[in-house]
Parts: sequence; C-alpha cells; structure tokens
Amino acid sequence: SRRRNQLFVCVNCAALTESLLESELFGHERGAFTGATEMKRGKFEQADRGTLLLDEIGEMSPTIQAKFLRVLEGHPFERVGGHIPLQVDVRVIAATNLDLEAAVRDGQFRRDLYFRLNVLPIEIPPLRARKEDIDELAQYFTDDYAQRINRPTPTLTKAALERLKSYDWPGNIREL
Repeated sequence: SRRRNQLFVCVNCAALTESLLESELFGHERGAFTGATEMKRGKFEQADRGTLLLDEIGEMSPTIQAKFLRVLEGHPFERVGGHIPLQVDVRVIAATNLDLEAAVRDGQFRRDLYFRLNVLPIEIPPLRARKEDIDELAQYFTDDYAQRINRPTPTLTKAALERLKSYDWPGNIREL
C-alpha cells in the first residue's frame, strides 16, 4: 500500500493501565502528571501516514474506546495535558482473542467502535485447528532462536514433530 514505507507502530492494550494507555496512544505534555518531565508524542502521532497495530483491543476501557473512536472518525485529539488539536492519518489494525460481538452484546465494547474496526475482519483459527502449520512454524522458531544465540539450527525429528502435533496448544502460537 502507499503506507508500506511508513512506520508500523504497535501497542499492547492489555499491558497498560487506562491512564498509561491514554498517554501511550495520545501522548502527553510536560507536567501533565507526576513524572511527565518532557513532552511525549503518542503512538498516533508516531504512526502518522503509517500503520498503528492495537493488540488486545478488547481490553481497552470504555473511556479510551470513546477517545479512540473520535480519532478513527477523523476528529482531532490533544495530548494528555495539552491544548493543541492534532490531526493524524493512520491505518489501524486491531487484534484480539476476545469475541468482540459478544463483548458488544454484554456492553463491554462499544458497538460503534466495533463497526468502525470491523471493516476487513481476518479470523485466524487457533493452532489446534490447523496442526498442518506446526511443522513450518516449529522450523521457523527453531531457526530464529538458533540464529539469536549464534548456534547451528538443530534438526527436528519426525517423532518431535508428531509430539508437537499431538498437543492442543491452549496458548496458541505464543506457547509454541
């Protein structure tokens, strides 16, 4: 796409408290809160003209969902503690392991935000439902880790691969 040479910025929404997530997404001004010793550009600003990946978006609080939706609708935003409206052009990719439709029904996720994000859904079945991918993934991870520790790549035996395929992988690819 025309954004291919721009920044790809990632945020794990589940790893941050509401106030930290707000500061991460929208940035903050110096003195906005205790410890804000300098101005910080948020992930939206960093990803301007690029892509912002929001991992575990289902964990986002209702307050942040509302602010996030406004930015998706093209409205300007302000850094935490700021007064200058900022406008960005960002492609957003959202990922979650939650059933967002159920979260909408249960009132845990905004319906309007769900429909704004659900433009091109890509559902990836869990690893236990596509065990034919295990050989290739196991080889990839083995190669990657061997390279990281500067060691030769070990050979995965047929018995080892069969054992990997016999497991249900409740932790999905992260567990593998």
